[in-house]
Amino acid sequence: MDSARPSAAVGAPTDDRTTSARIRDAAIECYARFGVGGTTARRVAREAGVSPGLVIHHFGSMDGLRAACDEHVAAVIRHTKQEAIGAGLGLDVTAAWRDADIGHLGGYLAHVLVDDSPAVDRLVDDLVTDAVDYLTQGIETGLVRPLDDLHGAATVMVLWSLGGLVLHRHMQRLLGVDPTEPGFGTDPSFPAYAGPAYEIIGEGIFTQAFASHIRDAVAGMTGPTGGTT
Repeated sequence: MDSARPSAAVGAPTDDRTTSARIRDAAIECYARFGVGGTTARRVAREAGVSPGLVIHHFGSMDGLRAACDEHVAAVIRHTKQEAIGAGLGLDVTAAWRDADIGHLGGYLAHVLVDDSPAVDRLVDDLVTDAVDYLTQGIETGLVRPLDDLHGAATVMVLWSLGGLVLHRHMQRLLGVDPTEPGFGTDPSFPAYAGPAYEIIGEGIFTQAFASHIRDAVAGMTGPTGGTT
């Protein structure tokens, strides 16, 4: 996350990030605004206020810069989720949404996820691994009920969430809120998304009887390793 300290001389904030962090954050914003094809070393350098050569000096290549962006995005999401879940049943949900300063991370993911590459595979794998960890933490703190297939649940939840980012234009069109915009959690239209999302996740949409019927049907379709018999 960006940090800034007030300047004693003029009272203005001073950007105390390292040069590599400024370049990385500028790249995340460029990917969010211009996509993978439109993000070049020159454009990132201009946004960061450095030379294109310095971009390559710090990251070796645009692939290296992209990897650093992926790592940072996953780390911010991990920290945000774990901090919220760590609060347990005392979690202030409204404050958690308001204070989740994810900046351009949603826009970054919306653009890079459609890039069919090993880098995206690694990023999604990392997000799933992190989701397993924070779901486990949620079970321990009493926020999440025990799950039969923790990895499967984490995978489905991550893919559903990422799909919402990729289809952000339709979310804006249908619900009036764009999850790729900075300040998503404080947008006046946010409840139009959060209400249905947390009702589905927290309470489900099927009756208990039908949910049991589905579980039995799925159990009959799969063997002990989850594969089709």
